[in-house]
Amino acid sequence: MLPKYKRILLKLSGESLMGDKSFGLDSDVIAQYAKDIKQITDMGVQVALVIGGGNIYRGMNEAETGIERAQGDYMGMLATVINGMAVQSGLEKAGVYTRLQSAIKMEQIAEPYIRRRAIRHLEKGRVVIFGAGTGNPYFTTDTAGSLRAIEIKADVILKGTRVNGIYTADPEKNPDATKYDKITFSECISQQLKVMDMTAFTLCMENNLPIIVFDMNQPGNLLNVVTGEKVGTLVSN
Repeated sequence: MLPKYKRILLKLSGESLMGDKSFGLDSDVIAQYAKDIKQITDMGVQVALVIGGGNIYRGMNEAETGIERAQGDYMGMLATVINGMAVQSGLEKAGVYTRLQSAIKMEQIAEPYIRRRAIRHLEKGRVVIFGAGTGNPYFTTDTAGSLRAIEIKADVILKGTRVNGIYTADPEKNPDATKYDKITFSECISQQLKVMDMTAFTLCMENNLPIIVFDMNQPGNLLNVVTGEKVGTLVSN
């Protein structure tokens, strides 16, 4: 079985790492993700990872928290580094070589983000985890994922979610919602389908970088996506 994609960026939400918990990390989920990622690295696929921080801290709502937006966003970036360290630990336990790179300098726990070094790690078969978002407030981890994917010349962004693709409406709320197998960027915009935030989405559209939205919680799904099976929804120009 030959992989369809040589280099991917896998975007995971922080919430996905909670499993059934209401906060924090679920070791079973991390172990499952590590196993799935190992399956594809064993085939020679180069994997970069961006993980959100929503399971630990969401820096969005200043009115509720009383914390200034920029300060809250930096707190969220630190949460993504904690998640990055947890997933790094899970991957290494599964026998995968990793590097954690942070957009905010913290030498004791992560390398600084250096584009050429990240690409070199990927070429050597290491999984590179990009922590601390873009290093700037007012940008989401979706935007960080799009930006890093373009910088490392990834073939595709794989957005692992709880649902198995993009639907006409939220399938958890509307049982009549139907799933798209593929859709264009402009159709997503005109139908106001929330795939990623607009900054991230526009970056992908302008740089002709396809996105596949799929259910990461289904074991083996990541392998299916990478080998080109019809899993999830493909968004492209």
